[in-house]
Amino acid sequence: MGGLYALFTFIVRIIWKNRMRSAIRSREREKSMLVVTTRERVESLLENLQSDDLRSFSVTGVICIDRDCRGEIIGGVPVAASAETAAEFVCREWVDEIMMSLRPGLSCTETLIEQFLEMGLVVHIDLEQSAHLLGPRKFVERIGSCTVISTSINYMTPFQVLWKRLFDIAGGLMGCAATGLLFLVLAPWIYAKSPGPIFFAQTRVGRNGKKFQMYKFRSMYLDAEERKAELQSQNRVKDGMMFKLDWDPRIIGSRKLPDGTVKKGIGNYIRDLSLDEFPQFFNVLKGDMSLVGTRPPTVDEWEKYDLRHRGRLAIKPGITGMWQVSGRSNITDFEEIVKLDKQYISQWSIGLDLKILFKTVAAVVKRDGAR
Repeated sequence: MGGLYALFTFIVRIIWKNRMRSAIRSREREKSMLVVTTRERVESLLENLQSDDLRSFSVTGVICIDRDCRGEIIGGVPVAASAETAAEFVCREWVDEIMMSLRPGLSCTETLIEQFLEMGLVVHIDLEQSAHLLGPRKFVERIGSCTVISTSINYMTPFQVLWKRLFDIAGGLMGCAATGLLFLVLAPWIYAKSPGPIFFAQTRVGRNGKKFQMYKFRSMYLDAEERKAELQSQNRVKDGMMFKLDWDPRIIGSRKLPDGTVKKGIGNYIRDLSLDEFPQFFNVLKGDMSLVGTRPPTVDEWEKYDLRHRGRLAIKPGITGMWQVSGRSNITDFEEIVKLDKQYISQWSIGLDLKILFKTVAAVVKRDGAR
């Protein structure tokens, strides 16, 4: 009987491992990892990392810290940057995690760690290099066969990650159902005022620089993107890091009367009641976004980011967030927005998400009641 039980357990384990491998392959390695090491260590480290069939990351680039090897392909992985260009490269590309394996004593190590943490990345460092490890949160884990200490501005336990994703799925399903009902009302109204697509898709930058298509009900005329440049002089947000106008002539039906008052149109009502946001529940179901997070920037906004700004992309973007419930129409200083976003990331908890969601609903109801 014991032999049959052992055989059964062995077979189940094999089946389970195969299913796990298939699931991971089907996700095409959800996380993008950049390896930072020396030229002498890079080949063995890559072989180590890529030998783990159950890894949930893909090594997308290498930085050799002691030699400028840009242009080389090592172990099938391109050398992406040098020590001098590492921070700038990471700031502009999709990178989720950093694996650092450097010999002790390299002068640039602490500087790079500080820069990577400022950008909100998870940094894994070999234990032999971790005596003076920076960062507010540290934990030990395995990456391939390496034992590392990892650090980031926040850390979610597996239970918290699961809870947040299940909550997103539940909210996404309800939101998609509501979107379908709204479509029946808004689609003919939008088309009557501005013939064309009912939905608007725009490339946004999500978690750690990963680009995705974000969906909205169209509240602007079809040439809105082309007219954005001519309206930049009226932008209320300093340095053009975001785009907000007191009156936006691109909104469907909106016009300014001779006496200077604004006549609202369908586009204004859609935006005032946040109805344009409902198709983003599909983004939540897909996993590109979360119910609560930070606002995803457009590509042109993201290209202007400094290292300190990139930290707000350390989590999935959200339909709502701390900035939105803190008086989004009054905050025009982008640095204040970044501060609020980083505060949310560093203090994240299940309770904080619920608090923000309740505040969001209350704010929408208040705006509707004030009409």
